[in-house]
Amino acid sequence: MAERVREVAVEETDRLKNLTSDAARSGAYLYPIRGIAYFLSHKSLWRPLTSKLAPTMTLGLGITTFMFVFTYLPQAAVMAFTSGPLAAISAALLVLSESSTLITILSKTFLIEDALTDTFDGALLSKNTTDLVSEGRQIRAGGDPIAKLGKLVKKPLVKFTPKALIRYLIYLPLNFIPVVGTVVFVLLQGKKAGPAAHTRYFQLKQWNKSQQEKHIEQYRGAYTGFGVAAVVLELVPLASIFFAFTNTVGAALWAADIENQHITNEGTAPRLREQAKKAE
Repeated sequence: MAERVREVAVEETDRLKNLTSDAARSGAYLYPIRGIAYFLSHKSLWRPLTSKLAPTMTLGLGITTFMFVFTYLPQAAVMAFTSGPLAAISAALLVLSESSTLITILSKTFLIEDALTDTFDGALLSKNTTDLVSEGRQIRAGGDPIAKLGKLVKKPLVKFTPKALIRYLIYLPLNFIPVVGTVVFVLLQGKKAGPAAHTRYFQLKQWNKSQQEKHIEQYRGAYTGFGVAAVVLELVPLASIFFAFTNTVGAALWAADIENQHITNEGTAPRLREQAKKAE
């Protein structure tokens, strides 16, 4: 039994090393960072975010207040055993991080789904991929990329599901393990967040579930790299919604580079670093 456990541990370690190596080589982790710069330098992409500021700020204030009132002291008590005298500060940071994640999940589900779709499509238009965007919505003549967005022909496929929230709650206890636990938490969340960032792209490409799964599995390292970087940004207290929009822009830049380079799902990964350097 002990020998079998050791073998499994070695296999998982090797798999994780290979995944990390693929993620690093791909360069896809750069896109969330480039998404920030691109978003800030293209004011037309701000409109979907600004239109949702009031409801998201209200939701954020409510969730953060609730979390501190009902979860801070219990978590501080637990962390007293793992963080010692720094338990109070560590617990406060953890509550802020938890609040940011909950705000992002609930906002994406109930408040900003359409705004994120507009941001993704608008970023694609700004990168001259009109033909791709026209597969999912009407395109108006003239104006900036957001002004060109017409009626949706294909609505986003992502609907409310408790899976993301349940998965978060299952992984949450990992944060009580100093350093290592948080790293594992981010990695597990990132493996799901990466492919999810291209849900709209897959829809515009009209790929079926089998095609999507094949593509994601083939470039698992690249998607994990993107997802981990995106998750880390969205864990930043008080800025999670802003980074949700910039991550969406980053995902669109990646998709646009794939389209503009005429890269198919048979040859994406080898040129990701080159694409990342060309993203504005």
